This record gives sequence, structure tokens and C-alpha cells, in this order.
Amino acid sequence: MTTDTHARIALVMIARNEARCLRRAIDSLRPHVDDCLVLDTGSDDATPAIARAAGARVAHFAWVDDFSAARNAALDLAAADWHLVVDADEWLISGAEALAALRRQRPDFVGQVRVDSQQDGDAGSVPSWISRVLPGPVRYVGRVHEQPQHALPVRRLALQLGHDGYQGEALARKAGRNARLLDQALAADPDDAYLWYQRGKDHDVYGRWAEAVADFDQAARRPGDQAWRHDLAVRRLHAMKCLGRHGQAMQLAEAELARWADSPDFFFALGDLLLDWAAQEPARSGELVPLIEAAWQRCLAIGERPDLEGAVAGRGSHLAERNLRLLHELLG
Repeated sequence: MTTDTHARIALVMIARNEARCLRRAIDSLRPHVDDCLVLDTGSDDATPAIARAAGARVAHFAWVDDFSAARNAALDLAAADWHLVVDADEWLISGAEALAALRRQRPDFVGQVRVDSQQDGDAGSVPSWISRVLPGPVRYVGRVHEQPQHALPVRRLALQLGHDGYQGEALARKAGRNARLLDQALAADPDDAYLWYQRGKDHDVYGRWAEAVADFDQAARRPGDQAWRHDLAVRRLHAMKCLGRHGQAMQLAEAELARWADSPDFFFALGDLLLDWAAQEPARSGELVPLIEAAWQRCLAIGERPDLEGAVAGRGSHLAERNLRLLHELLG
């Protein structure tokens, strides 16, 4: 730490062909940090020039199919007391005060920030709490979906970022990249539940439902109680619904019900599953419709739970209300 009263904060990014959004990211955060380091990993667009014009230092790194290697190289170059790690398709929504407060704090903990990922259609935004404020010595491990390695306490900070990398063209540009890296990572560590979950999530995002379910099953049967298991349970129900495995999904829902009794996302997915089952097998409607209604009413009773990993805004409020209204209109 440079002094006892003023810790330096560096914005640290890795980027490749991010001309679409890089300026937005830097402009939103540059006024609130002491330094900005952008490590270019092989752009053939204006990314480096945009970064310099926005006031960032720019360095270059030969991509080696390893996100941790790139992030750690960027952290080495930044060399600050605190590192705020941000992707080019993110931007500051709120929390400048939380950043300013870091200058008066010793870098002896890891800070989690809330990242709200915008979704296409009416899916709203999905919040995730991610460790992005790192003390100077902390470095990453993992070829893909890398994680900071440390034994420090973790605190949630009042810092919120937006993210639009899961929308339209931005999502299409990433197709295949993470899947290939996840294949390599799983070949090296086939017992890592988080890698199975992330590869299933990648299949899920691109509509490869059978592959998603197979990987989600692998993740679920491995032990652990990590925050991402909420998102795993919800995505697993949805993927099974898309495959028409209604009975199997219902058995899963019953097994998971006690664990996620206070999750509007879980009950929203359950109602959606039951509705699809009723549509596929109208003879079951009499028994399924009350369950559908009860599931979405439970969403409203719980309310919003943005603290749950993968929660979608609205499933505890207006999205559940809309579904109930449409159901009631359908039933007269």
C-alpha cells in the first residue's frame, strides 16, 4: 500500500475486438480510479486506439487460450493496491462512492460487485455477485471462467455494473469460444463441478438442450454448496422442459423444492414447466392448472430475490403477475 491513507485503484481489463463498447466501459469508470490498464489480446479493430483515446494505458499480450494467463499479465502490469477487474462489455451503473471508500481501506479482503446481465426479449436482467475487486497480489486460476485464488474474507460492495454481452450480435461473436476452452479444462479436471455447470450453461445459452442437461446432471451429482447451484437448478428445469422431459423434471423439482423454497426463479421455472406439460398433454390440464397457478402465486409471495445467483428481475413480481393474468384470461 502506498500510504496508510490512500490506496491506489487501477481499472484492469483484457480486450479483443471490443470497439463496440470499450469506450463506454472506460468512460464510466475512469473518473473513479487512479489508473486504467487495457491489455489487448490480438485485436484487428480500433480497440487499442479507443482505449488510448479514453485515457487508458495499453499493452499487448499473445493469446494462449487461457483467460487466467491474460488477466494475470494485466494485473502484473497494473501493479496497484486495489484492482477493479472489468470486461469491455460492462459499465458502471452505481457505486462510485464504494470505489472512493477503497482508497481509505487496507487491501486485505476481496470485494464482490453486482453485475446485471441484460437478456434478450422479456427475460429482464440477471444479477450475479462476482469477485472483481482484488488486492494487489491476488491472481487468477482456471483456463476459462477463471476465479481469483485467495484465502481472504469476501465482502459485497455497493458497486453495480451493467453487462450486455449476452445479447444478439455480442453473444453470437462468442459462440464456440468458451465451449472449446471448457472442453480443454474438463479434459484436465473432469471432477470440477463448476466447469460442468459452466459448460452446461454455455450449451443452454445457445439452445443445445440435450447437451446442457447432460452437463448439468454431471455438475449436480458432484458435492458442494456454492451460490451458482441456484442457477443450476433453475436452468436444469428449463432445459428439461425444452426437451419435453416433463415427468423427469417434475421429479427433480420435488427433490429440490425444500432447498429452493424461497426462490421465485425456481417456482417461475416450475410454473413454466407445468404449463408446457399441460399444453403437450391436455388431458392432464385438470391436475396441472392448479399447480401452475400455485407456482406463480408462490413467486409473488416470495417477492424479488436479487441476492440469489442467476435471479431474473421480475420473476418475483411483474413477470409472475403477467403469467397469472394470462392464465386467468385463458381459463375465463
